[in-house]
Amino acid sequence: MTDSTSVGLTPAQFRDHFPAVHEWTWLDTPGSPPAAAPVAQALTTAVGNWLDGSFDWLDWDARPQQVRGLFARYTGVPEEGVALVGSVAEAAATVAASIPPGHVVVLEDEFRSNLFPWLAANRPDLTVIRAPLRPGLPRAESLAAAITAGTSLVAVSEVLSSDGERVDLHRVRSAADRVGARLFVDTSQTLGALATDLVGLHADYLACHGYKWLLCPRGAAWLVVRPDRVPELRPLATSWKSTRLPHGYFGGSPDLPDSAAKLDTSPAWLAWIGAAAALELLSQADREQVERHCLALAREFRDGLQEQGWKVAGHGEPSQIVAAYTTRPDAVAAAFRRAGVRATVSSDRFRVGFHYFNNEQDVATALAAVAAEREESS
Repeated sequence: MTDSTSVGLTPAQFRDHFPAVHEWTWLDTPGSPPAAAPVAQALTTAVGNWLDGSFDWLDWDARPQQVRGLFARYTGVPEEGVALVGSVAEAAATVAASIPPGHVVVLEDEFRSNLFPWLAANRPDLTVIRAPLRPGLPRAESLAAAITAGTSLVAVSEVLSSDGERVDLHRVRSAADRVGARLFVDTSQTLGALATDLVGLHADYLACHGYKWLLCPRGAAWLVVRPDRVPELRPLATSWKSTRLPHGYFGGSPDLPDSAAKLDTSPAWLAWIGAAAALELLSQADREQVERHCLALAREFRDGLQEQGWKVAGHGEPSQIVAAYTTRPDAVAAAFRRAGVRATVSSDRFRVGFHYFNNEQDVATALAAVAAEREESS
């Protein structure tokens, strides 16, 4: 699977940073990845310093600012457009409080962190349109069909882990542009594995929680705001972290910067210490190469499932996440456990995801597990 034109870390070199993959076939990154050794070491060192009293809280408090720059360089977005938040829901709620009146269009089965903030905006001038999925059609077409002249914003996840379909964001962007609507995109299930051109997309707002494909501890998330949209947004919870640098502590009045940093919330220090190590590791691998690797493994697994007779979920462009339907979820879960495969099985489907640390043997192991279950059930 190694590309002869590779730049930076190869898949095998990247895999060496994940001790858990020597014990498990880890395909549950859509839920959470195993810890990368540099991330775990950064956290272990910090906790050790905390325990013996040698830590410097000012150094810890400066780490999120470092991560802002790392994230901007990794994604290619302008650093002044990056806000540091704690979750996608917080990012969405921040935007929901400030956008112009009208309709927010979101798919009916959207992930709740990108659904409930719009529903709970408590704004009588903002109506949420839950767009139904059109049978057999890609998600982008269902969204586009629900966008009207009254639409203020369209909210969408680039990939939902429920079916792994990769939404055609440019199709959604085009439909939004026709009525002058804004676009909010959640990239939590793609950024770190797929190399979406975030700058070329011209999304008004992008959100990402880093505890999935970006390999961060939970609690480090980002809201990226297009420069022309920064002035209209207000902090969701104005605090000492909302002000210009250097931050003051006591008294005074809010002196908000002109950048998206005004939307920052007080950071959970350990999460951002881990995020710095995670982004430093990811930055050693070429993003395009990572995407090719992840998509190739997913395609191999998807093809194998279909050869075995499984019905794969999703329409439109596939991603690094694959889901397939089953009427025997308990049996599939047991088959995965016997094979040492870490994956998610729900009431009607099972789901796997392929990161840069996965390899072809992982595909073979997972396919053998579901083949054995299928043979038992036939």
